[in-house]
Amino acid sequence: MRIGVPRETKDGERRVGVTPAGARQLVDDGHAVLVETQAGVAVGLADEDYRAAGARIVANAGDVWQCELVVKVKEVQPSEYRHLAAGTTVFGFAQINRDPSLLRAVLAARIAFIGYETVRDAQGGVPLLAPMSRIAGRLAPLVGADAITTHRGGAGVLLCGVDDVPGARVVVVGAGNVGGEAARIAARLGARVTVFSRGAARRHALAAALAAEGRQIDVFGLSERDEGFAAAVAGADLVIGGVLEPGTLSPKLLSRSMVASMRPGSAIVDVGIDQGGIAETSRMTKLSDPTYVECGVVHYAVPNMPALVARTATLALTHVTLPAVRALAGLGVTAALAADSGLSAGLMVRDGAIVHPGLAADAARHHNRA
Repeated sequence: MRIGVPRETKDGERRVGVTPAGARQLVDDGHAVLVETQAGVAVGLADEDYRAAGARIVANAGDVWQCELVVKVKEVQPSEYRHLAAGTTVFGFAQINRDPSLLRAVLAARIAFIGYETVRDAQGGVPLLAPMSRIAGRLAPLVGADAITTHRGGAGVLLCGVDDVPGARVVVVGAGNVGGEAARIAARLGARVTVFSRGAARRHALAAALAAEGRQIDVFGLSERDEGFAAAVAGADLVIGGVLEPGTLSPKLLSRSMVASMRPGSAIVDVGIDQGGIAETSRMTKLSDPTYVECGVVHYAVPNMPALVARTATLALTHVTLPAVRALAGLGVTAALAADSGLSAGLMVRDGAIVHPGLAADAARHHNRA
């Protein structure tokens, strides 16, 4: 099979979908790997490294997109729509739910798109998304610490505190990969951390893990009209949103009135903004311009936070995606999907039709609102 690896074009994105080591494995499997020039240079993976692995370096992005299987990181960008060709399968983060124009483009092009974020494992987890979620969770307190400083419009709070001045009050919403890592890192930095989660199993697992680590972090359940949650948000210096429902838009757990109740100069880091975010006031930003102020609160809503540590993120991502790439190329897309229900769960669109039920529901909601 011909496998294409394009250079990412999203603002600030430096990750790459296949490393030279991965390319070597695919070439050894008998496939042709076409890599767009400079695709990995930002993370220290030179064109020469790919050539040495047996890949072909091409200058024209269109050549990469003509391959049967295109392996990338972020969702298809508007500048890439013109390259989409019927019969191509794209394997990467789909992020179609929040973007009706992207959905129209992939349906019109009659491509297949398998989303990293909706591929499942035998336990129902999301193994291709998980390492990026953990990275984003670990980054969230760091970017949040920047957001509450004065140069971002924040009140000027030092996350870790100093001397007799306590650290920031941090509320983490969600107890999964993002929330758990965010809580741990924020606590290690000296913040006063509280976690709220709707999922009992994850909440109890996180509470047990934190207790075993000796971390003094309160973990509470979250229900509709939760006065304790509203009070915690109102008193927070930083709120980190780490709620994800793979394959569908995030629930809006922070109403505009809740955001307005926060002290001026506090901040929200809405990690799940690529699925719409959990705050009614959140709108997508980009790495080159990551924050804005609304209701007096600094919002950080970058959809590709792991690109801040692009080399680490590339190595972590490709470690878990390469086996699936090999399966898709080795068996053929149709046979690979038939053989693996978890991989099949990642199929979002194919032949001009929506396949994933979560995407279908979100598309219907977009249509009804329109």
